[in-house]
Amino acid sequence: MQRLRCGTRELDLARPCVMGILNATPDSFSDGGRFLDRSAANRRIDEIIAEGADIIDIGGESTRPGATAVGTNEEMDRVLPLVEQARGAGDILISVDTMKPEVMSAALAAGADMINDVNALRAPGALEVIAASNAGVCLMHMQGTPRAMQDDPRYGDVLAEVTEFLTERVRACTSSGIAQERLLVDPGLGFGKDLSHNLQLMAGLPRIQEIGPPVLVGLSRKTMIGKLLNREPHERLFGSLGGALAAVCAGAAVLRVHDVAATVEALTVFQACRIGTAP
Repeated sequence: MQRLRCGTRELDLARPCVMGILNATPDSFSDGGRFLDRSAANRRIDEIIAEGADIIDIGGESTRPGATAVGTNEEMDRVLPLVEQARGAGDILISVDTMKPEVMSAALAAGADMINDVNALRAPGALEVIAASNAGVCLMHMQGTPRAMQDDPRYGDVLAEVTEFLTERVRACTSSGIAQERLLVDPGLGFGKDLSHNLQLMAGLPRIQEIGPPVLVGLSRKTMIGKLLNREPHERLFGSLGGALAAVCAGAAVLRVHDVAATVEALTVFQACRIGTAP
C-alpha cells in the first residue's frame, strides 16, 4: 500500500486522492484573477476543504503557456498568507506550487507540507531546500519553459523521454537524501506537449507508475480537453471528469483538479462500483 509522507503527515493512497487548485494569480489559464483578492482566496480555501479535497495546492505564479515570470517577493506575498490561512482552516495537506527555492523555503516555514514543482527541483538550491526539510515533493516533466513550451513541442518517443526524465529526477532526489516515500511524479500534461503527446502519456501511465513513486495527473480543464470537445475552459467539467477516471484506471494516485466537489463525488461512485462496496 503506497503512502505519501509529507513532514509529520502521511497521505494514504489506497484510494485516489484529490488535490484542489487555488491559483492566487491574475493570469492562470482557467481561473486567473478569481482568487487574487485575499478574501476570495480565503473563501475558496474553506470551500476546497468542505468539498473533500485531500490536498490544497496554492500557487502564486502562473505556469500556463506563454506566462510571464513573477518576482520572488511578489510570489511570496501572494502565497504565504494563504498557506497560513489554510493551516488554520482545517486538517488538509498543504502543497505550494512553485519553482523558486526561496519560495519553497518560506512556504515550508509558514506551514506547507509539500512542494509541487513543475521544474522538478532543477533550479539551483531547490534540491537542497527539500533535502533539508521533511516535506513531500511532486516532480513534474516540462519541456522548455512556460513562456515558450507550447511553441513547437517535439519528441522522438514522448513516453520514453518523460519516463527517463522522471526516473533521473527521482534518482537525483534519493541521492540527495530525499526518501522515495516523500515523492510524487507527474508526466506534465500540456507542459511542452501537444494533444497527441498528452494522449500517449495518458495511455502510458502504467509505465510511468513503474518508476516507483505514486503518479499525480493534472488534466483539469486543460487544452487537450478543449481540443477533444471543442469547449472553452469553463465548459470542460465533464471532459475533466472523464479524464480523471481514465487516469485512475491507468494507475494515477492523485488528481490535481479545479472542480473538487464534482471530482470527489465521481471518484466515490467509481470506487464503490469498482470494489463492490460502499465507502
